[in-house]
Amino acid sequence: MKKKSVLLAVCIPVVMIAVILIVNAAGMGNFTGTLWALVPPLTAIVLALITKEVYSSLFIGVVLGALMAGGCSFTGTVDKLVLEGITQSVSDIAGILVFLVILGIIVALVNKSGASRAFGAWAQTHIKTKIGAGLATFLLGVLIFIDDYFNCLTVGSVMAPVTDAKKISRAKLAYLIDATAAPVCMIAPVSSWAAAVASYVDSEKYSDIELFVRAIPYNFYSILTLVFVIALCVLNFDYGKMKEFEKKAQETGDVGALTLSSEEERTLRVDGPETPAKGKLLDLIIPIVLLIACCVWGLLYVGFHVDGVTNFIQAFSETDAYQGLPWGSVIALVLTAIYLVCRKVISFEDALACIPKGFVAMVPAITILTLATSLKTMIDILDAKGFVQQTLSGAQGLQWLLPALVFAVACVVSFATGTSWGTFGILIPIVCAVFPETSDLFFVGISACLAGAVCGDHCSPISDTTIMSSAGAHCNHLDHVSTQLPYAISVAAISLVCYLLAGALELIRLTWLSIPLGIVLVIAFLFFMKKRSTK
Repeated sequence: MKKKSVLLAVCIPVVMIAVILIVNAAGMGNFTGTLWALVPPLTAIVLALITKEVYSSLFIGVVLGALMAGGCSFTGTVDKLVLEGITQSVSDIAGILVFLVILGIIVALVNKSGASRAFGAWAQTHIKTKIGAGLATFLLGVLIFIDDYFNCLTVGSVMAPVTDAKKISRAKLAYLIDATAAPVCMIAPVSSWAAAVASYVDSEKYSDIELFVRAIPYNFYSILTLVFVIALCVLNFDYGKMKEFEKKAQETGDVGALTLSSEEERTLRVDGPETPAKGKLLDLIIPIVLLIACCVWGLLYVGFHVDGVTNFIQAFSETDAYQGLPWGSVIALVLTAIYLVCRKVISFEDALACIPKGFVAMVPAITILTLATSLKTMIDILDAKGFVQQTLSGAQGLQWLLPALVFAVACVVSFATGTSWGTFGILIPIVCAVFPETSDLFFVGISACLAGAVCGDHCSPISDTTIMSSAGAHCNHLDHVSTQLPYAISVAAISLVCYLLAGALELIRLTWLSIPLGIVLVIAFLFFMKKRSTK
């Protein structure tokens, strides 16, 4: 971080604390339900943009919220920060934190089994063309929708030998990985991302799962990115800087793979340094199927225990993700460990060693989720939602522009911070205030925030998913960023148009038309670019 950025990062919170104390001392310390209620999230956003670091930015936002909610007294501030902020937030999302840890352990178990290597060997003998290799990479990325970390490392290690054989550049492989990591997780109801989103939205009308599922059709960036990848593979062309890398790979066979030291190779290999050769294709498929099936079963089990629920649809809509996902994932973890140990692809000792490894892998996600939930708690205590609703009550005629604006703001914040979770953790409480549950644009607004967070994360060179995609593909990171950016920006521009259309079509109750129109725009754009590229 530059010295100027460090100075601003220190001065801004100090100045904000001083201003809050002065205002309170002057007898004007009524912060609840006023413009002051937006100071914590806005400060977090500004600091994140300046520092490119989300942890400290979120924490400072929580501290400012606690200071105002605690009446500017020391004990009151600490009470709000520790008891009602961090401690209560951890208690509220304990189920999701357990799910994340279990997910990390399952990922470590599967990686240790050597199943990824077996899948790679199978793919090399069954995939014959460049188009087939691209589509196979896409399909594997879609299959591993539980978590983006698992997706990036597994798909890269498995598919690299296959794409190399078809002379697909590592930059293209990194893009295919990145484009099927966060976007897929963002529209999968059974995933770590769905659980995180559910923890940020307080809804009296909709259950966690129902809210997430109903928002999926309006997550234009995620959906259109998947359409874009399929069409790009089928049309078999590239544009922008990616075209140069693909041309070099086809003409010279140089796919641009990094030459790694033995230590780096051991660190980046998804299977670990001592992978057994016993792992088979089923050892990858069965744990994933078990995890999905058990989590769905857990969600239904919890839903059926709600009074008045008599069928599967009601059970799924009334379930609690905080209980259902941990319930199902615990069973999946036990079954996966038993299966892999009985298959003798890992030892009992290796299985136990995966427990701390899985926890450590999920620490960044757990930290962001805890701080973002704490900030949300502070915003709720200060009644920022009430202030925003009152402020926007006289601007109903411009509501149709707000989804596009939310998408653009989320893109900028996520790009600057390099995190999707931190972005929608900051913005979702504000978005919920802008779009109340009674609004026809409620789901569009939530999806615009989520889509913008994914888009900015996809474009950002400091995003953990972007970095892990480069690592998984053994591709130079700057090459990945520079080749991916034109594709991501193309889809983002089309998505922005779709959010404008969604807002406008809502006036005549035809919002559902926006996604078919977006798909048409993506395909038409790619045909235009292919024609231009050919010329």
